[in-house]
Parts: sequence; structure tokens; C-alpha cells
Amino acid sequence: MKKVINLIAVLSLIMTIACQNQAKKETQEKKVEVKIERTEEGSKAEITTTKWVEGETIEEIEIIEGTHEEVMKKVEALTTEDDVNKKVVRKTKKQLQFKLNAKSDTNTEGKILFTEEEGTVTLNAMISGLTEGTHAIHIHEKADCSSPDGKSTGGHWNPTFQPHGAWGSSEGYHRGDIGNFEADNEGNGEVTFATDQWCLGCDDETKNIIGKAIIVHQGADDLTSQPSGAAGSRISCAGIIR
Repeated sequence: MKKVINLIAVLSLIMTIACQNQAKKETQEKKVEVKIERTEEGSKAEITTTKWVEGETIEEIEIIEGTHEEVMKKVEALTTEDDVNKKVVRKTKKQLQFKLNAKSDTNTEGKILFTEEEGTVTLNAMISGLTEGTHAIHIHEKADCSSPDGKSTGGHWNPTFQPHGAWGSSEGYHRGDIGNFEADNEGNGEVTFATDQWCLGCDDETKNIIGKAIIVHQGADDLTSQPSGAAGSRISCAGIIR
């Protein structure tokens, strides 16, 4: 009888070890979302890690604050995979948020949010202090909003050396040619624009919008005049920096 009991114990132990080994081999999926906000005082990063382990969802949120260099260093360390034995499905979302500052003696201000996820960058802009009607919004070539008229940002961002035009035009368009939007009778406007022809910090200079600027214009872009669409004065500006 003892031999039978011992055999059962050994078999149980083998089965337990086998189950543990199988569990270790199971795929652990992980999604990492990174939101970075830069202000005049420094930077703040919010890292949300979602894990799926054996059917259970685990979400962890970590907030990092400090100088921009400190925050970016910690973000890089925390989002680098440190377990080569696990298959990780990484879906990283980058977000950068900026304030639009009034230019050309106007009160036009607002907030700009860029989000990059799965190879697509989405621009969301909330703008106030506008005159009612149509206004143009573009990406310009330099993140320098120092001049009162916003002209320190240079011309339209045009890394592919195309003529100015409507986005997607077969005759050509600038990578900074976002287009027009409408302001209501209270002077508020909203812009949502998404493209896979931009990126936030990649190595492709024809796509990387870091170091450029967002400009809101007093008038509408006629989508034909060269080189900028005759959209009038630059009334609000934000540098795209990280």
C-alpha cells in the first residue's frame, strides 16, 4: 500500500511541475500607453501598463514628474522589455500636449494634443478667441514662436518639396497643409485630423513633426495660392517639442 501511495505522490508532483511549466510558457500580452505633457516648469509622464495574464486583466499606472530629460530617461527605462522569455504584444501610445499662444495682437489661444498610436498621428485642437468663420491651420517648419507675429516659425513644413494645396491632392501638398476649420459665433473652433504621414520623434525626417510648430491663421486657406494659401496673419502659435 505504501508503494501505491508513494507512486501517487510522485505522479502528483510530476503533474504539478508540468502544469507550472506550461503556465510559464503561456503568452503574456502587455500594452503600454505613454502620455507625456511638457510645460514651462518641466515634464510629466503617465505610463499605463495593461497586462493579460491567464485570462486576468491587470492595469498599472505610474506618474513621473521632473525635468524633461529626467522624465524621458525614466520613460525609456520603464518601457523597455526586460524579459526575453516572454512574448510581448506592445502597443505604445504617445501623447504630447501644448498650449496655443496668441499672436498678432489677438486673443486667440487654445490647446493642442497630438496622439500617436499604431502608426497614426491624430491632432486634436480646441481654439478660442477667433472671429466667426473659416480659419486655416498649418504645421510650420520651426518650433520658434518668439516673434509677436509668429513669423519666427518660418514657412509651411514641406519636407517633400511639393507645391501647396489641399491635403491629398494629386497635384501635390505640403506635409504641413492641414487645411481649414470653422469658428462659431462665440469664437470657438475645433480641429481633428489624423494621418500616417506624421510621426512623433521617428527617424524619418519627412514624417517627424517634432521641432515644428502649429500656426492658426486669421483667414481661410484658398488651397491654391503659393506658397502658403493666402491665409492671412498668424494669430496663434505652439511649438511641437518634447
